[in-house]
Amino acid sequence: MPNRRSRPIGFFDSGVGGISIFNEVLKLLPNEEYIYLSDSKNAPYGIRSSQEIIALSLKNTRLLLEQDCKLIVVACNTATTNAIDELRLRFDVPFIGIEPAVKPAILNSQLKRIGVLATRGTLSSELFARSVREAVQHQIKITEIEGKGLVERVESGDLRDSKFIKELKVLISPFIQQRIDFLVLGCTHYSFLRPILTDILPDSIQIIDAAKPVAKRLDKILQELNLKNDLQRNIIEDRFYTNKDPKILSRYVPANSRRESRVAYLDF
Repeated sequence: MPNRRSRPIGFFDSGVGGISIFNEVLKLLPNEEYIYLSDSKNAPYGIRSSQEIIALSLKNTRLLLEQDCKLIVVACNTATTNAIDELRLRFDVPFIGIEPAVKPAILNSQLKRIGVLATRGTLSSELFARSVREAVQHQIKITEIEGKGLVERVESGDLRDSKFIKELKVLISPFIQQRIDFLVLGCTHYSFLRPILTDILPDSIQIIDAAKPVAKRLDKILQELNLKNDLQRNIIEDRFYTNKDPKILSRYVPANSRRESRVAYLDF
């Protein structure tokens, strides 16, 4: 039985999007072992009811706890905003959630106009409503756009289709019209669209997501709870499970000479 510090850290998302969070975490915490659940069969979470999202999050959490995870990263904005309170009530394990990086955008916006690209489930959540209220207090105008179809596009792995890029330009055109200076990516899947968004948007718009703050928060919590694994190992095995096509997930899993990444299908 491994000691608490050497146990793995669990991640779950409604698909491959949470890999964008995993990438930042791995840079900061290279000695940890990770287990990642890609619930692509049920993606996108953003179109589901709050009750459905909670049920899926409970299922994912139970599976990660069966794998003896010492901490769980809810690597999905929609699952965080709808289910993390319930998860913390039900399970005696630390949880790290993902929220749209609205606060840093509010604090740093010079034009007092920011944009948020997110799923319907996130935009309609109480947690996001709190961010909107904070923006009002700071006299910040938020332009919200639901990223219809974007999760499915990232899940397909085909991001350079010319028709898709034209559709994306139309979708995000209100951000340019409103002359925002910060665009918040409110879904972990959308981080994989950053290169395309950078090409489409003017240089005056800064794109931000929650990946780096989440990695720093995870590091802090591990230290506070004495759960950080400081053991140096030559090879570390990370496990990535998907309930859809493993080839899709494999495209997003980063290569690392110090790590063995096992990507496999799992019926969950």
